[in-house]
Amino acid sequence: MRSIAPIIIISFLMFSCRQQNPLDEILNSDKEQIKRVMQNIEKHEVQILYSQIDQDQDGKVIFTDYEFNVSDSTYFYPASSVKFPVALIALEKLKELKEREIKVDRMTNFMLQHDTLYTNIEKEISKIFAVSDNQAYNRLFEFLGQDYINQKLQSKNLKGRISHRLSAPYAQNLKTQSILFKKNIEDSTVIYQQESIQNNTQPKLSLNKLSKGKGYIYNDTLIEKPKDFSKKNYLPLRSLHETMKRIHFPNSYSKEEGFNISENDRQFVINTMKTLPSEAGHDKKEYYDGYVKFFMFGDTKENIPEHIEIYNKVGYAYGYLTDCAYIKDTKNNITFILSATIHVNENGIFNDDYYEYDEIGIPFLAELGRKIYHLEKLRNK
Repeated sequence: MRSIAPIIIISFLMFSCRQQNPLDEILNSDKEQIKRVMQNIEKHEVQILYSQIDQDQDGKVIFTDYEFNVSDSTYFYPASSVKFPVALIALEKLKELKEREIKVDRMTNFMLQHDTLYTNIEKEISKIFAVSDNQAYNRLFEFLGQDYINQKLQSKNLKGRISHRLSAPYAQNLKTQSILFKKNIEDSTVIYQQESIQNNTQPKLSLNKLSKGKGYIYNDTLIEKPKDFSKKNYLPLRSLHETMKRIHFPNSYSKEEGFNISENDRQFVINTMKTLPSEAGHDKKEYYDGYVKFFMFGDTKENIPEHIEIYNKVGYAYGYLTDCAYIKDTKNNITFILSATIHVNENGIFNDDYYEYDEIGIPFLAELGRKIYHLEKLRNK
């Protein structure tokens, strides 16, 4: 009778190889930036997604995904990371208007009902990625409205619920402002007028860990009870990560799952995502290269080498730090996608402006990025 032991051993080895997760070794690092977070992982609410990128013989892109502690049903506050899909959805709406023979594009001047200046979609998206500008996001939000944004996310199988503007007194107003689009600011001719949109009431979220901390500041008064996040924006890490995949590798997704924007607009977004603040005209002393590039360079004010390109969107508020990035090293032929979130709020009080961003959060994300980059350098491709 033929022995089956070799077959069993080979199968076990193959199974073991498949099960190895490189994040396990990285998170067991003795590096202080990682060790101090991992010693209290539940408090810091860490979630990580990492995608290795390869190609088969026909040039088809292959993703190998690894994750740590990722859960769509466990809430974290996404902060400015929601600006990423909203920027893409704004470009989708422009394309839809153009298909209706309304002659607007990302360079067309527009002004909101209660605004004081004319701008255009291109400028606002550039500000979103260069320095994570809240007003820029709010202008796109007025253009789209909650219902349109959420319908678009749902149609692409991206979990999420966008309910409010950022840093605005009217943040959760269900009625958007009317908008005028003009070819020339000086010209009185209106190309397109979008009336105010009345959106539906957003239901409260039903997720794990929506009540957080032990208190929060409201009107300069400490309220000694957990902060309720059930009416806040929701965008899980997997949706962010998938958005990054879809904008960089549109051919890997169906038409329904992808973002329906022109190739010109897609390239504009990609180029804008990697633009450093100083390249967008901001003071380099205040807005250094790593200002909104947390992975690898967030904890240094040194220049990012020219051969390393980081296409990303960060979010930080209420002690939450999130980054989602496609990282490319043109000199060493390295590409990977990394997304992560961490919470740093030692005293458990929200809105007191005491968060350990610089002491714990950003050093963790920077070291995580460096560890993944080093792994990619050694990886056989």
